[in-house]
Amino acid sequence: MDLRGVGVGRGIAVGPIRRMPDPLPEPDDAAHPGDAAAEFAAAQAAFAAVAAELTARGATAGGAARDVLEAAAMMAQDPTLADDVKARIDAGKTGQRAVFEAFRAFQDLLIGMGGYMAERATDLGDVSQRIIAHLRGVPAPGVPQSETPFILVATDLAPADTALLDLDKVLGLITREGGPTSHTAILARSKSIPAIVGVTGALELVDGTLVIMDAAADLITPAPSAALIADAKSRIAARAAVASIPIVDGALADGTKVPLLANVGSPEDGPAAVELGAEGVGLFRTEFLFLDSKTAPSVQDQQEKYSALLSYFPGKKVVVRALDAGADKPLAFLNSAHEENPALGLRGLRALRASEQILLDQLTALKAAQDATAADLWVMAPMVADAEETRYFVELAKSLGLKTVGVMAEVPSLAVMADQVFAAADFVSVGTNDLTQYTMAADRMLGSVASYQDPWHPAVLRLVKMLGDAGAAAGKSVGICGEAAADPQLAVVLVGLGATTLSMTPAALADVRAELATVTLEQARRKALAALASSTAAGARAAAAAA
Repeated sequence: MDLRGVGVGRGIAVGPIRRMPDPLPEPDDAAHPGDAAAEFAAAQAAFAAVAAELTARGATAGGAARDVLEAAAMMAQDPTLADDVKARIDAGKTGQRAVFEAFRAFQDLLIGMGGYMAERATDLGDVSQRIIAHLRGVPAPGVPQSETPFILVATDLAPADTALLDLDKVLGLITREGGPTSHTAILARSKSIPAIVGVTGALELVDGTLVIMDAAADLITPAPSAALIADAKSRIAARAAVASIPIVDGALADGTKVPLLANVGSPEDGPAAVELGAEGVGLFRTEFLFLDSKTAPSVQDQQEKYSALLSYFPGKKVVVRALDAGADKPLAFLNSAHEENPALGLRGLRALRASEQILLDQLTALKAAQDATAADLWVMAPMVADAEETRYFVELAKSLGLKTVGVMAEVPSLAVMADQVFAAADFVSVGTNDLTQYTMAADRMLGSVASYQDPWHPAVLRLVKMLGDAGAAAGKSVGICGEAAADPQLAVVLVGLGATTLSMTPAALADVRAELATVTLEQARRKALAALASSTAAGARAAAAAA
C-alpha cells in the first residue's frame, strides 16, 4: 500500500530501505553507589565530550549543517540542564538516569510551547542519547552502515546524523515525525536529498523493501512494479539533465522576466546561491545573529555580517528580513514571557515594536551596510497584520535612510487590506509557510495536521491573488519567499496569480527555472484560474496540471 507524507523538494529515489537503529534503552531508575561528586564529574565529562564532537562535526559539514550542529552543541553545554542533572544526582539518581530525566523534562517543556521550540525537542533528545551513550561507553545510535545505496527510514533524524550523511550511499530520507521546517527538512533541502517527512506507517516498512519515493508527489510506493521503476529512473535522469542546463535568468516561454532569488540564512550561504544561479536574495533570515546570543548583537557586529552577504551580490537585489523572533523563538533580551499560544503571540514586528531599540539598531546596521556595498538592499518586516503596522515600519526604516522598504504577507489580514498596504509599502513578499498555517489554522510544526499545510489550497491561492492584483494596480513588486516557490508547478501558478519574483532554497532554482520556461504568461494565468476554481489542494494541483 502506498504511503503519504510531506515531500521536501522535487527529488525521486529508488532503492531498498534501511531502518535507523532503535534508541538506547531508558536507564534504570536506580540509586548511584554513593559518590555523587564522582557521578556528576563523569556526567560533566560526557557533556563536554558530546559538545566537542558536535562542534567538530559542524566544522566538517559547513553551511547550514554547521549552524544546526553548533546549536546542538550549545544544548550540551546548557548550564541549566547541568544544574538539573546535578540536583538529580545529589538526590540519589545515577548520572545516566539524571541526564535522561533532566533532558526529558526539558523536551516536554519545549513540546508544550509548540511551534519552533517543539521542533527542537528532537534535537535535544539526540543530545541526551549521545551523553548517555558516552556514560555507558557505547556508540550513540546513528545512521546504519551499508556497502550499497539505500533509502533511510527513521522516526526522525537528529541534526548530527543528517548533517554528515554519505550522499553516495543515502538516496533519500523517510521519517515518521517532522514537518516542512524540521531540521531534517532544512538539511535535506540544503543537500538536495529527496525527503518525505510525517509519513504515517513509515516504521512499518521492513528492512530491504524496495521503494520509490517521489517527494514532489508526497508519495512512497513499496514493492513497485518493473514499469513504475523504469518510469521513476527515467524521471531521475530527466532531472539530472535539467541540472546540467546552462544557467540563465528566470523567464517564461514568451520572454516575461521572473527573477529567481535565493533564501539564505547566513552570509556563508552566499557563494553557493550564486553558483546555482540565484539572481539575488529574496529572503535573508537575520535570526542567526540573535538566536544563540544572550544579549542583542551590536550595530557594528550586525553591519559586518550584512555587508558580507551583500558583497556577493553587487548590483543585485538582496531582501533582508528584520528579526523574526518572539514567543515561538524566545530571546531573553526580546521577549521571554510564556504564552499559551506562541504562534498567535508577541512575535515578529509585534515583538520588535515592544523592544524598539533592537529594531532601531538592526535598521541602523542595515543602513550602514547599504552605504558600504553595491548591492540593491531591500528591507522588510515579518508578521505584519495591517496597513497601520506597515506604515510604522516603512516610516521608521526610511527615516533612518533605507531606500526600499516593505513587509511580509504571512497573516491573512494583510492580503485582505492589500490596497492600503501597497499605498504605504514599496513591496510585499509572501511567506507562504506561515500564510498557509494561519489561513488553514494548522500548526506547521504539527505532524497530525500536516495535510492542511499545503500552499496549493485555493484559500491560500486566493489570498495570493488579492496581493498580486493589488501589487499590479500599484505598480509594485509582489515576491514569494516561502517554500511554495520551490515547487515548479506551483511556481507557475504563483506567477499567474501576480507574483513578480520567486525566492527559494538554492537547490530548487534549476527545476523552477526549467518549468517556467515551458509556459507563457497567458498559460500561467490560465493554470492559476483553474486552481482558484477548485475546492481542495489536490483538486487545485490537478486542475492546474490539466489547464
